[in-house]
Amino acid sequence: MRSLDEWLAYQSQLHPHTIDLSLERLRAVLERMKWRAPRVPVITVGGTNGKGSVTAFCTSILGAAGYRVGTFTSPHLRHYRERIRVHDRLAGDEEMVAAFEKIEAARGDIGLTFFEFNTLAAFLVFEAASLDAWILEVGMGGRLDAVNVIDATVAVVVSIGLDHQEYLGDTLDAIAGEKAGIFRAGRAAVLGTGANSLILENAARAVGARLKRPSIEYNYILEGGGWRYRGTLWELPLLPAPALPGHMQFANAACALAALEELDPSIVIDADAVGRGLSAVRLTGRHQVVIPADGTASWILDVAHNPDAASVLVRNLYATPHAGRTLAVCGILADKDAAAIAASMRDCVDAWWCASVDGARGRSGVALADVVRRLVSVPVEHSDDVAAACAAAAAAANGEDRIVVFGSFHTVGPALDWLESRGILAREEND
Repeated sequence: MRSLDEWLAYQSQLHPHTIDLSLERLRAVLERMKWRAPRVPVITVGGTNGKGSVTAFCTSILGAAGYRVGTFTSPHLRHYRERIRVHDRLAGDEEMVAAFEKIEAARGDIGLTFFEFNTLAAFLVFEAASLDAWILEVGMGGRLDAVNVIDATVAVVVSIGLDHQEYLGDTLDAIAGEKAGIFRAGRAAVLGTGANSLILENAARAVGARLKRPSIEYNYILEGGGWRYRGTLWELPLLPAPALPGHMQFANAACALAALEELDPSIVIDADAVGRGLSAVRLTGRHQVVIPADGTASWILDVAHNPDAASVLVRNLYATPHAGRTLAVCGILADKDAAAIAASMRDCVDAWWCASVDGARGRSGVALADVVRRLVSVPVEHSDDVAAACAAAAAAANGEDRIVVFGSFHTVGPALDWLESRGILAREEND
């Protein structure tokens, strides 16, 4: 019997391409397993940026209302099991292995990608757990993403930006068209404030989906330290500020509420549950702030891996001024627009440590440093890995400085490992 790690190694070599967007392989395997679509509400969340936050808000609020929720996200930061959360825990090794064995027995000669195996496993784990709702985060695009084999009760597109152009198209219109592929006739299509509205609206109307747009069908208003939500069904005053940092999280929380109020009436969510969910939500690696107890430099970890996400990170940094310098530990995959990301960050960074990122899509620290040096006039160093970059930045920092780690899940994950190994981040903070 294969262990979980052995299964993951096997899956990574099973298909000749890491990414091969299609729904036909999944449909064929699901048919062989005689699998039936979930009989509970499903929210599918897509978008270039913000989908992790909206997913987290939906999960936290439903949980606060007393419902058992399965949440599927990708990629992971430190361990594969992070991708499949069964209510209040990560999926266990035994659950994952049992799902993989069932998929392997059914697929026959059908070659599945690593992500397709992952998605099918999530479906099987959720099905066995007898949950009340599923929240599925789109991996890439929407129309041909694996989660789109399920007809969602509510489909959300949070934002549209330039990312994965080699697969989704090189214009915002083309990317929006791909992401709109998760909309379904007669069901709610919720748009976030960062969405390319016209293309998405036309796509929703074309399939007969019910549009929910910010400032039209739903809205939010800041009121002192809190805020108010107004939607098609709910009017929620005096809500607490979202626990996730950054002004954009008010818009993301409102987008989540716009999706949640479209669920079946049997899913009852009162104002108290909304408030508790907003206050309890956690999302590792999204402007995550770590302040060491020993008075050394603070850390901010953010997976921002495209120009739009980097711009949001910059706004959040300017919104939280500090006395010292801002030092950057940065690692960016080779298929990302490193120059545009660095250009977004250059005016708020005083020194850079560029780290190598491993894997088939990796980029060396030397290559990244060459890109950054062409754009900035401050010191730029390079390191063989993220841990070395973190150590070098920490050695150069004083107690008034802050160290910002960004550029990829593949950067923030190892940085979390390093912080934990040094006792800067408690284990329970990072679970």
